[in-house]
Amino acid sequence: MKRYGKEIAIGFLTVLFVFLLYIGVPAIPLVSAALMAAAVAFLAKSRGGIAVGSVGKKPASRAPSYLSFDDIGGQDHPKRELMEALEFMVKREEIQKLGIRPLKGILLTGPPGTGKTLLAKAAAHHTNSAFVSASGSEFVEMYVGVGAGRIRDLFKEARSKAVKQKRNSAIVFIDEIDGIGGKRDGGQQREYDQTLNQLLTEMDGIQGDESIRILLIGATNRKELLDPALLRPGRFDRHIQVDMPDKTGREHILRLHGRNKPLDPEVSLAKVAEETFGFSGAQLESVMNEAAIYAMRDTSDHVDQTHLTQAIDKVMMGERMDRETTKEERERVANHELGHAIMAEHVRPGSVAQVSLTPRGQALGYVRHHPRQDSYLYTKETLEHQIMIALGGCVAEELIYGGRSTGSRGDFEQATNIVKTMIESGMSGLGIIHPQALTQEEWSRENNAILNELIERTREILGANKEKFEQLLDILLQEETLSGDQLRACLSHSMPRSEAS
Repeated sequence: MKRYGKEIAIGFLTVLFVFLLYIGVPAIPLVSAALMAAAVAFLAKSRGGIAVGSVGKKPASRAPSYLSFDDIGGQDHPKRELMEALEFMVKREEIQKLGIRPLKGILLTGPPGTGKTLLAKAAAHHTNSAFVSASGSEFVEMYVGVGAGRIRDLFKEARSKAVKQKRNSAIVFIDEIDGIGGKRDGGQQREYDQTLNQLLTEMDGIQGDESIRILLIGATNRKELLDPALLRPGRFDRHIQVDMPDKTGREHILRLHGRNKPLDPEVSLAKVAEETFGFSGAQLESVMNEAAIYAMRDTSDHVDQTHLTQAIDKVMMGERMDRETTKEERERVANHELGHAIMAEHVRPGSVAQVSLTPRGQALGYVRHHPRQDSYLYTKETLEHQIMIALGGCVAEELIYGGRSTGSRGDFEQATNIVKTMIESGMSGLGIIHPQALTQEEWSRENNAILNELIERTREILGANKEKFEQLLDILLQEETLSGDQLRACLSHSMPRSEAS
């Protein structure tokens, strides 16, 4: 009987409808009302139980109770600074005795993937606060006033959630806050201005003596776009920079993400941390996840060092591609990569770990370098060496084929970016000068002068080793990989090193 309940109900309603028509009762309005009620109930159910009155609102999310500052690696300084700023929510009586005004807002700035959202969630757990979150893009629509209303609802939701959860504080987190907090230019973007004005009003309305203490945490990777009225003290009182993790931080992050993975006892996460210079926390998490996927593909019970090496390559350059290339293309790519590798060995002896012809992402080949120490300051000589390594590929093609290919496009972009850094740092012939004081013609002239000089130096070095290309090319084409030791053994008797100094 229960199995056919839906069919019985449909049949009963049909008979009832015919009967009402037969006795002269206007049944059509009743049926229409029933259908409308059924449609509303279906929509409410499909939206996860959102009430009809809250259509258009985003359900606020709450921080998982298990996420604490100990679960976030690589950001020791931001964590300490944030915990110090949160003391006013934890030690109410002490700050009242000292007459300290509670903070109203904390702004987290830094590159994508560095853990700004995780820090906000951990802050809610640390202070035992209710947590509601939203993205800046959710507040701006084509209809004026909609965003401002949602701002009001967000703060109202934070207070009601704190009362419901029997907590005396709440944290409102707005990710990508530059979406609503951009600089006002006096134009016709009234919806943006009204949304920002409402946010400023809500922050001004936060009082330290409220029973429910509210803290706004914003996150952005474009702080320079924010309106000055939002950044002033009394609104965002603290600005905390969340940067890329250093070597120690990267190892900590890798260990956190490796806790649930069966790592081989021989795995060295310290070595992985060395090889992932410049990686964000999100990229490191992806490395550990991709390594586990490679282990599954190999039907291995453990994640070993090889899987981690493959994962680093994938995160840096993309998945291995099964591209069919002609013999001529493979030879050109091989010579191009050998040009990079020979130049790297000349200016930084012992730096090349491997030369590969394995296509990954958009690259048809690549050179893997040995780990280097984290560096945050660069000399003119170091920058020139990086440019020469980048130009080694195109110069090798010129020496062997008499011309360049489109494969050097990325190398040129890298080289010109380094030249820009040199000019802005006062390392060019222009001396110390403000970049905006230069015309486009002056930029181009100085850029060409630096690149042409370094191309000539690169051409001299590779020309002195031109006879070695054919010998190395045979090994690379046959085995698809060339180890750094093989490269150095072939070059050891021919490479002039006096010019590198």
